[in-house]
Amino acid sequence: MSITRRRALLGAALSITLMATGCSGSDDGDDGAAAPTTVTEADIAAALEAGGNLTVWAWDTTLTKVAADFQTKYPKVKINLTNAGTGNDQYTALQNAITAGTGIPDVAQIEYYALPQFALAKSVADLNTYGAASLDGTFTPGTWNAVHAGDKIYGFPIDSGPMALFYNKEVFDKHGIAVPATWEEYAAAADKLHKADPKAYITSDSGDAGFTTSLIWQAGGKPYTVSGTEVGVDFADPGSTKFATQWQKLIDAKLLSPVVGWTDEWYKGLGDGTIATLVTGAWMPSNLEKGAAAANGKWRVAPMPQWEAGGKATAENGGSSLAIPEKSASKTLAYAFLKYAAVDEGAQTRIDDGAFPATTKHLAAPEFKNKEFPYFGGQKVNEVLAESAGQVVTGWSYLPFQVYANSIYGDTVGKAYLGQGTLADGLKAWQDASVKYGQEQGFTVK
Repeated sequence: MSITRRRALLGAALSITLMATGCSGSDDGDDGAAAPTTVTEADIAAALEAGGNLTVWAWDTTLTKVAADFQTKYPKVKINLTNAGTGNDQYTALQNAITAGTGIPDVAQIEYYALPQFALAKSVADLNTYGAASLDGTFTPGTWNAVHAGDKIYGFPIDSGPMALFYNKEVFDKHGIAVPATWEEYAAAADKLHKADPKAYITSDSGDAGFTTSLIWQAGGKPYTVSGTEVGVDFADPGSTKFATQWQKLIDAKLLSPVVGWTDEWYKGLGDGTIATLVTGAWMPSNLEKGAAAANGKWRVAPMPQWEAGGKATAENGGSSLAIPEKSASKTLAYAFLKYAAVDEGAQTRIDDGAFPATTKHLAAPEFKNKEFPYFGGQKVNEVLAESAGQVVTGWSYLPFQVYANSIYGDTVGKAYLGQGTLADGLKAWQDASVKYGQEQGFTVK
């Protein structure tokens, strides 16, 4: 048997070694090799009783109390919770540690779009070894699919981002704008608003890879197909075309604010009404409450605009998992923490701290759905968001080098927002660059 190693450069800093098996087995039981020993519940209980140290890398602040509560429940366990950076910064540090073989955490927060890269490289453990398959049905279909590669499970969802329309009701009422139910109505609302107040825009968008793929996802697009190291990239599919055609109209008419997301200027626009809507993930409420406090009581949440009238399709935007690096020295104890944080008491703790759940039980809980949000005028926001979670279009896949693909979005699709070609042109360039890169790394790409 042979094992080949491929180095994939993920943007300027992040690199990851991809390991693909040759014609026979591998060290984790693939292709006829012996399956790993199953870890029982008794083994997990014994690990908790024995205790030990766990290093957890995560930027999610809701895990602070989870870690503290876990240590209180299991006093022989000591958790070192470390923020090694957000997103790509942490992935770079994680890959560096894996490559060096030292300083590797026992648990790492990894976003859904980035998880396939670490899974393919066998850098994270298959949680089936610990009985994770028994949790089928515990999480929403979209998030559960996101942590799978075939029948292997490489992480536990800790939050989700089913999408909805967040809108400033005061601005809409002032200009007589109805809440749009379709993307055609959304474009009409954008035009009406900007004509009524040239300083106001329906939304801000200077080009974002995650937003683009989410809208394509909602439109039924499946531009990425993945089977191990065989991948396909096709941004000429019907869903991608729907997005490019509709969103190009907004760009051409200059109906999108060029303000960059997550900046002080962006939050100011959300607060003063010059940015009137966001179509984004269910994790947004706490960000609005903290970052756009000036608009307290003015915002509301409605279902995501549809590509076809009467449709009920949504997509995920954002969200992350907790995974166990394969080289962790305390994987059984780490699994116990994963289950506590994502499924058991820790899941409720995080929800109480503002996280949006990925678990079906918590989404359906009356106390969750009936919670009133003063910032949103007392609206029961979670009713809308929980419904969206059940309407996520199935069958979406990310590339096993999605972090790299997203890093070149600005140089391809992003040019359309600067008037340098169309979105269709940009998607074609993104496709070509992704295919070329994948082939250079040893993937079979079409």
